[in-house]
Amino acid sequence: MRSASSGSPRLGFPHGRHFALTWGIADRYGGMTGAMLHRSRAFVRLAGVDVTVLTLDDRADYPELEQRMRTSGELVDGLSIRNLWDDLRQRPVAPQNTRPEADALLVPMEGDTVAEHAGIVLLRERRDAKGSLIGTDRFRRDGTLLATDRVVDGHRRIVAYDEHGAPLRTWGSSWKLYAWWLDRLTRRGTNFLIVDSKTAARFAAGYRRDNVVTVHLVHGAHRKGERAGVLRPSRARVLRRAADFDAVVVLTERQRADMRADGVAEGARVRVIPNGIDLDPPAEREHVRGTGVVIASLTARKRVEHAAQAVAVAASRSNAVRLDVYGEGEQESALRARIAKDEAEDRIALHGFRTDARERFTEADFSLLTSTSEGLPLVLAESMAAGCIPIAYDIPYGPSDVIRDGIDGFVVPAGDVAAIADRILALQQMPQAQVAAMRHRARVRAAMFADRTVTRVWGRELGAALDAKRLRAVEWKPLRVRMRRRLGILRRRLGIARRRLGIIGTRSE
Repeated sequence: MRSASSGSPRLGFPHGRHFALTWGIADRYGGMTGAMLHRSRAFVRLAGVDVTVLTLDDRADYPELEQRMRTSGELVDGLSIRNLWDDLRQRPVAPQNTRPEADALLVPMEGDTVAEHAGIVLLRERRDAKGSLIGTDRFRRDGTLLATDRVVDGHRRIVAYDEHGAPLRTWGSSWKLYAWWLDRLTRRGTNFLIVDSKTAARFAAGYRRDNVVTVHLVHGAHRKGERAGVLRPSRARVLRRAADFDAVVVLTERQRADMRADGVAEGARVRVIPNGIDLDPPAEREHVRGTGVVIASLTARKRVEHAAQAVAVAASRSNAVRLDVYGEGEQESALRARIAKDEAEDRIALHGFRTDARERFTEADFSLLTSTSEGLPLVLAESMAAGCIPIAYDIPYGPSDVIRDGIDGFVVPAGDVAAIADRILALQQMPQAQVAAMRHRARVRAAMFADRTVTRVWGRELGAALDAKRLRAVEWKPLRVRMRRRLGILRRRLGIARRRLGIIGTRSE
């Protein structure tokens, strides 16, 4: 893969290597992964820095996935994927001074989880009746043993092997292995690690290195329901350690205020950076009045059945109203049953997952968002950028931060299906000139999420987090050391200013 970077970073980005850490990438990934990839492409394209996406899962076909994503444009030159286990397969592991003992391989049993690639077993995993890990064997692509992972009397033991089956190194937990791998990748220079996955963030909160700036990006709501001070179990452990990251980024001011009110941001550097969007959507076509679109995974949190119910109500009062739904998930059968119950099969179409679904914003009249919670859904800004009027529940977080009700879209009380239907009908009754003005205001509003604007903020905040980290590292040092560090930070900032003015400068420390 060709590097995209040439010379100094742009848009105020500090010098260093850039990584995005997530658990894995699914074939039909959701909003968090999509936002991570979009941000990374913007870093490459606008800031001129390379980005490596790091994954920790056992997916067997990352080489093929990466090729497909390059063909589709989801990956570009300068943006690559690096998986933990594939990296261990390709790069030899240096042995410890004292070689560990080898573990016996698992004898194949019915019920084992087995992953193969090109006819070669790459993973065999065994769990007990409660789902707890018993052991895992991992193999290279030529079939030789790569690693064993065992849990004995509650103690974890992971052993790596050479191609001849000789044990090389051992780790006492998966987190210790992850830390060793990150150390291997970041041993030189300054590094920036943005942690997108809440699963990966549980480990990354404890990963502290002088040359690695860690940033946790919170993509979703942190409260359970909307109860102040009550955190979602999936986020509580990480957010209570927010100060262990060099920075925590949320997508809206409202969420930052709620985090502070909930007492989870004390001592943490919490910043607001929204998701960015490409303001060059596909060529816009005429918006067809009455046509709506939903782009969402069909899960309980997305609550797409509310959108279907609202359209069924509106369609019973207006023959023009239609809805196209793009997405898939475990709630598809229930959604189809809801549509059938409302006798709306001729008004609501389910299209499944489509990579080009967002192009529908250029011709649809309105979009619907009926989730129970979000972070800052990209579909809102993308819809508005295309002149497609958003109608959304007032949920944490996003809709009320983006939409000015009645001006560039509509926000209704969360869970109020009738209100969604009323806004759909009200839009149909508005004069064409009034609708055109609303579409124009929506496009103008979306400009605040332009990739260039958002990427520039990222550059500023990454640099500020680096400066703060460097100052903390010497806060108990003699005055001359602290002053020398401050001088280095000043030089870095002056270097950025020179680059902005087109003056060639040297790298700061």
